Amino acid sequence: MTDKNLEAVQHLIEVIAKLRSPNGGCPWDLEQTPETLIPYILEEAYEVVDAIRSGDRAAIAEELGDLLMQVVLQSQIASETNQFSLAEVAEGIAQKLIRRHPHVFADVKVDSMEQIHQNWELIKAQEKGEDPNKTPRLSDKLRRYSRSLPALSAGMKISQKAAQTGFEWETVEGVWVKFDEELAEFKQALQNESKDNQESELGDLLFTLINVARWHGLDPDAALRSTNRKFIQRLAIMESLADESLENYAVEQLEVLWQQAKAKLNNEGNGNSIAP
Repeated sequence: MTDKNLEAVQHLIEVIAKLRSPNGGCPWDLEQTPETLIPYILEEAYEVVDAIRSGDRAAIAEELGDLLMQVVLQSQIASETNQFSLAEVAEGIAQKLIRRHPHVFADVKVDSMEQIHQNWELIKAQEKGEDPNKTPRLSDKLRRYSRSLPALSAGMKISQKAAQTGFEWETVEGVWVKFDEELAEFKQALQNESKDNQESELGDLLFTLINVARWHGLDPDAALRSTNRKFIQRLAIMESLADESLENYAVEQLEVLWQQAKAKLNNEGNGNSIAP
């Protein structure tokens, strides 16, 4: 890292420390805990992904800065109670990378990407005190996905891995039968059961729909992102057509604007329907 990079990181560390200082710091920053900052970590990570997809270099740099701030802020909070410091975080990941890349930092020779992957998994198992020759249980693998991925992505990953072990329907028709069954149970729960049971049945329904998507080679996360984007796009057109705030319109008037926005998108060649 160049002196300029080191100076910039040190400046960020000092800024975060000042924000957290009981003497003249920011009241909002002083109120934060590792737990209250979780939503911001997730939000900033998603904004980084969105910026990368956009290809906007300035946006990528800005969003990476926001994400880096979260790392520094979490480390600052931890250092205040002597848990760990940013230096320990940085050195910890540096040492992990060195251990897991012996073909770069040691004299291990590799001939393929497969060997690199095998070495990585072997070293990872050794770090965790696991037997590298023992096949990990499927439930342990799936549990990691559930902990580390957003729910929709985790559902697809869990579905894929379970199917690879034979936990699978014989035909896609069987998946649709299951979907109809779960839909009926969800409707029943909405009418007669507790909130917890309703959410449980909704989860079952969504998981089955994820399996439908997997059978047809579709990405449910990408599909939902596309629908969100199209909905917002159509709403923006409605607002441009309206003479006042949309909340001042009756439902019938909103429907007229909705259909006008839909027609405008269709004429522009962007007419994938997101509503009747």
